[in-house]
Amino acid sequence: MEACYSQDKFNATSYDIMAVVIVTLQALVGMWINAFIVSVLCIAWVKKKSLNSNEKILLFLACCRFWYLLSTWVYHLFSVLYPLSFYVHPLPQLFTALHSFLNCSNLWVSASLCVFYCIKIANFRHIFFTYLKVKIDRIVPWLLLGSVLLSLVICSLAYDIANKAHCNNPNSTTRGNFWKVSVKMDAHFFPVYFISGFGFATAFMAVIFSALLLLFSLWRHKCKMQTNAAKDLSMDAHIKAMKSILSFFFIYSINFTCLVLAMIYSTKEANPVVFLILVFQYAFPAVHSLILIFSNPKLEKTLLRTLSCVKCKACMR
Repeated sequence: MEACYSQDKFNATSYDIMAVVIVTLQALVGMWINAFIVSVLCIAWVKKKSLNSNEKILLFLACCRFWYLLSTWVYHLFSVLYPLSFYVHPLPQLFTALHSFLNCSNLWVSASLCVFYCIKIANFRHIFFTYLKVKIDRIVPWLLLGSVLLSLVICSLAYDIANKAHCNNPNSTTRGNFWKVSVKMDAHFFPVYFISGFGFATAFMAVIFSALLLLFSLWRHKCKMQTNAAKDLSMDAHIKAMKSILSFFFIYSINFTCLVLAMIYSTKEANPVVFLILVFQYAFPAVHSLILIFSNPKLEKTLLRTLSCVKCKACMR
């Protein structure tokens, strides 16, 4: 057993090493960005004794993304250094369930943030939209709770499918499968794929409608300001907001495509195509969080001040 362990432990290929290096860099950058958001919001929470709805969503989202990237990094690191540990029940099942919970939370809270921005910023005179604008601060906790409950459902289903696959085929959790066990796409596992796909599609549709409504509202307001010869500063703010929304919509579309492709390739062995899909998928938490920082004046000023302090200390050395 010891000889087998040593052989499997040091049998890492150049492909495995490159994968771990890339995932490590992505994870560390993303974890630092999201830890920065959490620290700034927590300090503001302590000072003000409260957080507004936008800050609550950002704090919850940053926490989910931090643990998502950390768990991803730990998995890939152990899958190369200690691959035999993933044969031990119930370690692979727990990793799969944790990854599913954090990934689903990340997806749904991101969609909730886009819906919140749409309701809060867009200006429509429909009675239902006006009602939502008044009640949105009370709706936000329920949105977050709904995201957690839905993620728990996906998490329990993911644990069940990983557990049954492990029992049917103990060698199905070899390193290189990247969170996915090699199982047949039969009727037994169809509900898991259906519910996961339905959840991904629903969140994506919410983002599409929210982004389009918000862009339409901002564009209409920008045209009115041009007609009324409004201040350039206000127009620049609206143009900046539209660029942020378009950026978020673009990277969210890429992430959704990667999620669908990951489900399609989940029953296949690891290959460069699968790894490339997951690279884009794991880049989403860092890139989107960085966009959120530069879209928030408080976070942007704090980040620039922090980077300037670090630069000054480095120059002094």
